[in-house]
Amino acid sequence: MTDDVQARRPAEVGIMLPASGAADSERYDVIAAARLAEELGFDSIWTVDHLAFHTGILEPVTVLAAACGVTGRVSLGFGVLLAAMRHPAWVAKQIASLQVLSGDRVVLGVGVGGENPGEWAAAGVPVAQRGRRTDAFLDVLPDLAAGRPARLPQPWDAPVPVLAPTGVVPPVWVGGRSRAAIERAAARADGWLGLWVDAGQLARRRAALLARARELGRPRPRAGVTVLVHVDDRDPDHARAESARFLRAQYGGPVDRLMPYVVAGTGAEVAAGLASLVTAGADQLVLLPGAADYPAQYHRLAELRHELPDRLVSVGERS
Repeated sequence: MTDDVQARRPAEVGIMLPASGAADSERYDVIAAARLAEELGFDSIWTVDHLAFHTGILEPVTVLAAACGVTGRVSLGFGVLLAAMRHPAWVAKQIASLQVLSGDRVVLGVGVGGENPGEWAAAGVPVAQRGRRTDAFLDVLPDLAAGRPARLPQPWDAPVPVLAPTGVVPPVWVGGRSRAAIERAAARADGWLGLWVDAGQLARRRAALLARARELGRPRPRAGVTVLVHVDDRDPDHARAESARFLRAQYGGPVDRLMPYVVAGTGAEVAAGLASLVTAGADQLVLLPGAADYPAQYHRLAELRHELPDRLVSVGERS
């Protein structure tokens, strides 16, 4: 069979937990949300990461550990972890512990961040080193997470003894929109998770990702996208206004440049927007409800996921 023989595969659909104060709630109901997401049939639940940002954000390992205890099926996704801000051995220990406790359900998204230099200064990590430290972490993670002794490269330059217990090394996704993120995902990861991209940009970045992985002789990485969504069948303008409010709370400033990437409106409009991303090649959708009433959005989005088309893939692409 050749690469032009095609088959259909459904995109996986995950949803963000309300771990951010941008949802206009100080309750951070991640446990109730995790239970609800699993009951509604989502494939995965995700959380974000910042030490300090424009709004309150819960620490992601804590969030997923809490979610682990009240779920038994959904994958537990970091979307994404700022690993370079932490010591690699401790990150590996935390990830391995989550794997053991969850039955190997972790999906490790890793990104470089950089939007808030103050949090990097607070962590004692030069913001200019975040890319280099991320690469070093990804290179040493397979040994650390699998319980093999390893030596950390610069800037740590230290041996790490066997870490135990360990679980299966989790799939790694690299987040980001830059060329460096595509290169990092092609060279070191199982997938790339985009943010603030439309269908056309997703298709182009995915093509670059697959081409670079082919050049490096690596397995074909998957492609995904995190997308802010809001469904309001009665008032689509309100859906867009609520999305803008959420973005202002999350990012602390004007959001006009981000709104073109938001998928908000009636159910039909949101379904069409998400379908365009699947058609463009998204293997994974991570839905971020831009709303205070997250349970209502979870229910409505769970209904819409059944309207999404399967993605057309070649046999070669599935290898």
